[in-house]
Amino acid sequence: MPPRRAWQRMLSGRRLDLLDPTPVDIEIEDIAHGLAFVARWNGQTMGDWPYSVAEHSLLVEAIFSRITPRPAPRWQLAALLHDAPEYVIGDMISPVKDAVGAEYGALDARLATAIHIRFGLPGVLPAPVKKKIKSADRLSAWLEATHIAGFTETEANRFFGRPDPKALAGLTLQLRPPAQVRAAYLARHEALLARL
Repeated sequence: MPPRRAWQRMLSGRRLDLLDPTPVDIEIEDIAHGLAFVARWNGQTMGDWPYSVAEHSLLVEAIFSRITPRPAPRWQLAALLHDAPEYVIGDMISPVKDAVGAEYGALDARLATAIHIRFGLPGVLPAPVKKKIKSADRLSAWLEATHIAGFTETEANRFFGRPDPKALAGLTLQLRPPAQVRAAYLARHEALLARL
């Protein structure tokens, strides 16, 4: 029996080993493209376009920057990349991740480490930074749940916590074609790298 193939050919031409990823095989163009085509909420959102993980990542970075006093560009970049592994493993809603178990988390962590190292971040983020990004992620989930995923505010408060209205004031959700959100993601990545 030939060995099982554990790599995926990326549009950049790279072969990314999903079980043992290396930073040299990570390209931001592949990440932005993949995330722009992965739908959040299993595609169960209102609108004419899916709400992509790339769009969500842009929102999480914006919220992180808003709730973090004088955020360092490197941690803003970490917030933008917080769901980057999903460009190759897809997005699963939290109840499914819990059901799949620790192996999914380990796969996600290996990919995240390679992605972080590729872009000059520590393989494992400092706990306070990770916690602040998670807070921004939960605020984003609440906004998404109540505006495009059909949750009532009561339901969203139960699952994601009641948000501080100031943290979300003036923020809107965008549902754009994949090419537009891919370009926005790449532009934000480039802007943050230029500030490192």
